[in-house]
Amino acid sequence: MISLNPVTIKKFKRFRSIKRGFWSFVILFVMIFVSFFAEVFINSRAVMVYYDGKFFFPTYTNMIPGSAFDLGYEYETNYRDLKTKFVNTSNFVVMPPVPYNPYENDLKFNTYPPFPPSFKEKHYFGTDNVGRDIFSRLVYGFRTAIIFSFFLLILNYTIGITIGCSMGYFGGKFDLIFQRIIEIWSNIPFLYVIIIIASIVIPNFMILILIMAFFGWIGITWVMRTMTYKEKEKEYILAMRSLGASHARIIFKHIIPNTISVIVTYAPFAISGGIVSLTSLDYLGFGLPAPTPSWGELLSQGWQNMEAWWIVSSVVAALVITLMTVTFIGEGIREAFDPKLHTTYE
Repeated sequence: MISLNPVTIKKFKRFRSIKRGFWSFVILFVMIFVSFFAEVFINSRAVMVYYDGKFFFPTYTNMIPGSAFDLGYEYETNYRDLKTKFVNTSNFVVMPPVPYNPYENDLKFNTYPPFPPSFKEKHYFGTDNVGRDIFSRLVYGFRTAIIFSFFLLILNYTIGITIGCSMGYFGGKFDLIFQRIIEIWSNIPFLYVIIIIASIVIPNFMILILIMAFFGWIGITWVMRTMTYKEKEKEYILAMRSLGASHARIIFKHIIPNTISVIVTYAPFAISGGIVSLTSLDYLGFGLPAPTPSWGELLSQGWQNMEAWWIVSSVVAALVITLMTVTFIGEGIREAFDPKLHTTYE
């Protein structure tokens, strides 16, 4: 059984007492949970089907081999239509709350998309320019954006904290050489690199993460360099050196834990920056390839069709809610976990 020490438990209690940060965490957790299990809540496939005396769960698996032909469909079973066919029969279909996937085009006769929000059609946020449900594309797009941001954060922090702490701790020629490298590195035009690569290959999820991590570690590196220079001159570090502690132990066991408040403070802004960067690249057309659900692609559609106010407003609202919750969580964690705010010693 995993047990937490009393100090850690006290920190979690402090975080829970910070209402803005705690409730933002709850909201973000619900958003992430819904997006990670979006196939259950938002999907054109049924959650459960009772057919011919048997139960089927076609969300993640096929329904019945050959059932599309047996039930009168040419290719794949249309579960929304099947639900109406099963009315007044012993069979039934349980559909998700939003019965559309983010890729299908829901077109209507004699009208052209985009269609405004409709509770009757269960297009709660309307459709985009080609008839795809906006709510489903928002949720699936959020899942892509949050995974992208977390992977980018891990890569940036792994590289930046390691190099920054090493620069601040060892100093001298090591610090001087890496300063010149970072100065040259930071002057490389990031957007031009993306444009050049996008003209050669179609960017995918991993390519975009690697490109952005290639440049994104610089910011946290400067911060950790400065904090390490400050920490390494304190008495407890000098005491560890006199006791013969190794450089790795001093950096990873003492310096980094005592700069955790700075790391945590910058983390939510890094996550927000990752979401905004991916959205911006998708908006400019240099991000994930179509038809991947993307907030930036929806913003681009809204800009091209300003009459469809529901497209832009839904994406802007989703961005504002996400960025606010991430920022409030970061503030709450910093206040709760910063040892300098909850100690009697300076």
